[in-house]
Amino acid sequence: FIAVLAAVIPGAQLLRPAHAQTSGIRRIGVIYQGGPYEVSIEGLRDGLKAAGLEEGRHVALLLRNVRGDAAAAEAAARALERDDKVDVIVAIGTTTARAAKRATTEVPIVFAAGTDPVAAGLVESIATPGGRLTGFHFLTVDLTAKRLEILREIVPKLRRIVTFYDPRNRTAVSALAAAREAAGKLDIEVVAQQVTSPEELRDRLRTLTAAEAEAFFFITDFLVTVHAPLVIEAANALRLPTMATQLGAVRTGALAGYGPDFREYGRLPVRYVARILAGSSPHDLPVEAVNQPALAINLKTAKAIGIDIPPALLARADEVIE
Repeated sequence: FIAVLAAVIPGAQLLRPAHAQTSGIRRIGVIYQGGPYEVSIEGLRDGLKAAGLEEGRHVALLLRNVRGDAAAAEAAARALERDDKVDVIVAIGTTTARAAKRATTEVPIVFAAGTDPVAAGLVESIATPGGRLTGFHFLTVDLTAKRLEILREIVPKLRRIVTFYDPRNRTAVSALAAAREAAGKLDIEVVAQQVTSPEELRDRLRTLTAAEAEAFFFITDFLVTVHAPLVIEAANALRLPTMATQLGAVRTGALAGYGPDFREYGRLPVRYVARILAGSSPHDLPVEAVNQPALAINLKTAKAIGIDIPPALLARADEVIE
């Protein structure tokens, strides 16, 4: 039947996703949070180039920077499916992926998630996603305890840490629970402050004092992560050591970070995007766990805030910024 159909309709695309474009250029919608996540777009473009998918010739990228706003992520996903008729959506971040899933009904979604995608409600299981979504699970929340151990190495007398989180964000709530559990084992108190908007975050930073804690501890929260430069600037001004969840924050001034490089959040999903554009279904593509954390130390920041980094920790660092 396929052979006959191909003979009757020369050049027919017999296997293609529901939103395939007749022009030959496939449309990829990309929803991301901006800020430190900008580097993921560089990774995405690198991945497309490595896969032989040239922008303007084979694919078109429809980039949607929602700047830490979950409602904006839903609106962007809805428009990408309904109006732009994209072939596939790449969702950078767990919260973004959940928003894209809620807002769409047919388009395949490839995510880069920093938390368990089953617990987050993105897929039915790792091996058999069972729906329109699949992607990559980066160990981010899972590394919370390790980050706290590293911070204790840097600040041996650490007894209290401060962190900000959005209570509406399920990932942030899970990350805070992990931080409290790890802190309890190290006899460290967690001072958690709720922020639900960039304005609340700025207000809280204006009232932050060095007396509240010995360090600022980032947890996995897209609102706070997107505005990490604001937090880092305020903490450094108070000479508070900062422990970040990803390497980009260290390059912009955080004292230390342990976790993934957000460039990979964009690069790796291209593998599944290419397969979906070739006709594969997301429910046949198992979620892949990415366990490649790295440690970065910013010696310039350490000097500025008067912190001595233990030589043994420096020797273990994958990236040292001087």
